[in-house]
Amino acid sequence: MARIAGIDLPKNKRGEIGLTYIYGIGRSTARQILAQANIDVNKKVNEWNDDDLNAIRTIITEEIKVEGALRSEVSMNIKRLMDIVCYRGLRHRKGLPLRGQRTRTNSRTRKGKRKTVAGKKKAPKK
Repeated sequence: MARIAGIDLPKNKRGEIGLTYIYGIGRSTARQILAQANIDVNKKVNEWNDDDLNAIRTIITEEIKVEGALRSEVSMNIKRLMDIVCYRGLRHRKGLPLRGQRTRTNSRTRKGKRKTVAGKKKAPKK
C-alpha cells in the first residue's frame, strides 16, 4: 500500500490520478512530480516499487506544500482578510460569494438551505 503525506493512495489507479488524492496536488502537479521522479504517468500505484515511492515522497516533502500545512496557510489567509476588514473578508464573514456572483438567485452553496420568508398579506377590502 502506498502511503504518502499521511494519505493512502488507491492501488488500482494510474499514478497521475492516485497522487491527486493528496490535498494540494492536482493533475498537472502530479505529472510534474512523476516526470521529476522518472516514473511513467500510466504506471499504476500498485506497480510502484520502494525506490519510486521514496523518490515521490522526497519530491513532495521538499518542494510542495500539501495537506495540513497547506490547509493552515489557506485558513490563515482567509483569517487575515477578515481581520483587515476588506471586501473579501466581509463576504467571508457573512458567508456570501466573494467573486462578484449574483446573490438574488443562486449562490446556494455559500448561503445554505433556503430560509422561506412569508409574503406580505393584502389588506382586506371593506
